[in-house]
Amino acid sequence: MIKTKNDLPAKIQTEMIHLLNARLADAIDLNLQTKQAHWNVKGPAFIALHELFDKLAEEVEEHVDTIAERVIQLGGVAHGTLPEIQRETTLPPYPTDISEGAAHVAALSDSYAAFGKSVREAIDFADKAPELLIKLSGSSKRTTRQTNNRRGWESPVRAQSVPNTGWEPISVNLTRGASGANAFCPGGTA
Repeated sequence: MIKTKNDLPAKIQTEMIHLLNARLADAIDLNLQTKQAHWNVKGPAFIALHELFDKLAEEVEEHVDTIAERVIQLGGVAHGTLPEIQRETTLPPYPTDISEGAAHVAALSDSYAAFGKSVREAIDFADKAPELLIKLSGSSKRTTRQTNNRRGWESPVRAQSVPNTGWEPISVNLTRGASGANAFCPGGTA
């Protein structure tokens, strides 16, 4: 661990660094999967999905940066290289043999759902460290929370705008309502 002025107990710092790096791998993978869809989508809803996927990828990229910065603030090293991402991601592999909008929406739905689940599990784990609730407060958490609330990570809901997909809208919300915990700053509130 790199020496910082953070006064959390070393054990909690180490656990949170590991937890955040795991979610960093997932977030980077999600960003790449969303860009894969953005670059390769075809079909009658091309422009709508192309623009949507690009906007979602930009939002995920902001969260990638936030997660990596939290790792550094805790005295860790953000692990964002391709071999680390491949080794650590918990997301399903993204199919590279699809092009139709509905297929990309379905694949992204699976990945966003898996990401939401892993983030909620990280929040549950981090909630057990009360010191973290105080130390990781700040405006960047509010920004992350506001973005999550605004977008709701509901790109799959947009499937209803894709003609003849047969897909039902799905919502994956990465924030927890009652506790107010933030998806990217475990245990945080906004």
